[in-house]
Amino acid sequence: MDDNALGEYLKARRGLVQPQDVGIRAGGIRRVEGLRREEVAMLAGISSDYYLRLEQGRDRRPSVQVLEALAQVLQLDELATRYLINLSQEKPRRTARRAREIVPSGIRQLLGVLQQPAFVEGRYLDVLASNSLAAALSPTFDVGGNRIRDFFLDERERSLFVDWEAIAPSIVAGFRALVGADTSDPRFVQLVGELSLGSEPFRRLWARHDVKLQGSGPSLLRHPELGDLKLRREKLSVGGTDGQLLVVFHAEAGSETADLLSVLGSLEASRPRQTIPLP
Repeated sequence: MDDNALGEYLKARRGLVQPQDVGIRAGGIRRVEGLRREEVAMLAGISSDYYLRLEQGRDRRPSVQVLEALAQVLQLDELATRYLINLSQEKPRRTARRAREIVPSGIRQLLGVLQQPAFVEGRYLDVLASNSLAAALSPTFDVGGNRIRDFFLDERERSLFVDWEAIAPSIVAGFRALVGADTSDPRFVQLVGELSLGSEPFRRLWARHDVKLQGSGPSLLRHPELGDLKLRREKLSVGGTDGQLLVVFHAEAGSETADLLSVLGSLEASRPRQTIPLP
């Protein structure tokens, strides 16, 4: 998708590091956000000209040692450092879409017996399978939805997530972490293009190039009929798949939210729906 992914990443990340964060006294007027190119080069122990070539895409195969030095200057964690290194690896150009994602039969069976809202999301955050409680919690959790598209382009999501603005950065950073450096798949290109055209918050957050997996944690959801629900979200890897995750929402035993979840299924009991991936 990006002909100079390595350079764009370096440029974005240096713009987020302040001089004082790396021991540089920032006197006078600075015309750039974050660090200057020559400052990054100096701290990483490489020449300014070589670093310029990296950002401009004129040199795309730096050594791992150089990338690790840059990662330290840019204050990248282990995951972001691996992402940076992967950007420099040569990859074959993809000419066809990936194979359709298929949810294992055992996971589909598990969804049917779980007494908690649960769904399976794929590599690009498509909802591949879900149970009736998930659909009752939000229609965007139903089969055929896409978690990141719905989050930024569906108004129902803004009303569902009480802390929408606070969690938006982690949604984007998690998406970039899941996709990694393989950005040539047509599905990915189409999805990022749609989001970039339709959402200013997505464009702004995507330009930061944050990389961080979104794991388990608390979720405060506002259901239109039940009110605020204090839930916990668990994300579990589905073995034998290319990045599928089982997402389960649950509440503390004996809590008010637990009582509300116990009657949630009745809200959509009469609605016919699917619990298997769409063809």
